[in-house]
Amino acid sequence: MKKISLFLIICLLLVTGCGKKAKNVEGTLEELMTKVYASVSDEEKPMMLTNTEVNNENIEYYLGTADIEYKEALASESAVGSIAHSVVLLRTKDNADIEAIKTKIKESINPRKWVCVGVEEKDVIVENKGDLVVLILVENSATREKLEESFKNL
Repeated sequence: MKKISLFLIICLLLVTGCGKKAKNVEGTLEELMTKVYASVSDEEKPMMLTNTEVNNENIEYYLGTADIEYKEALASESAVGSIAHSVVLLRTKDNADIEAIKTKIKESINPRKWVCVGVEEKDVIVENKGDLVVLILVENSATREKLEESFKNL
């Protein structure tokens, strides 16, 4: 009986990773944004794609809420017209409740924040890798999938 109990405990530790946190992604947000877009061709990117530092004045536009604590954030959107395309990278503070942050963003973001265009709520992607959170609001499903896969591969 003791051997079975010990075996079950070892299995649980292996499955849960002994309580270790996921490894944080190294690099500047600019470098990481470039890597996220690496699998997307120029033809698939919207015109005049620009990166903007997210700050206290524009955080609600890019993330839907100012009610999250973060170290830094960077948004990538088109500077032209109404194009439903936004990718935001957010680095959380140490010991942040990342699941709560992801939930807050998912519940707060307006997927129709652009004039006349938007993304279906089911297509809003909020994921994390270590302390890095990504929000992907992209109308084109093939591009959205490439961006999500690139983020996962960071």
